[in-house]
Amino acid sequence: MITKTATIPKFISSVVTSKLFGIISFTLLTVVAAQITIPVQPVPFTLQTVMVVLAGAFLGAKNGAYSQLLYLLLGCLGLPVFAHIPAAFGFMRLFGPTGGYLLSFPIAAWVTGYLLEKNQSYLNVTFTMFLANIIIIAMGTLFLFTFYVKNLTEAITYGAAVFSIWTVVKVFISINIFYAINKPAKKA
Repeated sequence: MITKTATIPKFISSVVTSKLFGIISFTLLTVVAAQITIPVQPVPFTLQTVMVVLAGAFLGAKNGAYSQLLYLLLGCLGLPVFAHIPAAFGFMRLFGPTGGYLLSFPIAAWVTGYLLEKNQSYLNVTFTMFLANIIIIAMGTLFLFTFYVKNLTEAITYGAAVFSIWTVVKVFISINIFYAINKPAKKA
């Protein structure tokens, strides 16, 4: 009887520390962050990118990207995981005005994880999280330009410039969350 009760905490501990648990957790956190939306056309403000960079920061390059690929898969299957905007449903959302942003999530998570696996100094964390957000905005804006507005100035205005201050705020939110959870070891 003692062995059964002793194995339950080990089992719970192994589940919580498993890679799959981390991937699923960040997928679900991205789903929740997508629902926190300020409707702006054609692309709404959300907290998704905070979860994208944190997925890479906490899970590493490969697993961070997997969490975002799982997020995209759930949305493509028609589950209501993407930010609520009047647009296409399921897989077709990747071809809507937010498609470029969504498709960039696994790449941004991978880049974040890759760069932070090597160096977690404050300067590198800041640089990396800004870079990941720039990747998301650049891919989203390029997609918007290529498939929707056909005018580079308009695409930059509605796809990038509108997010400039919001991106800075989200990056510093991400940095603070990262350091609140991932406290650096104190040197003796």
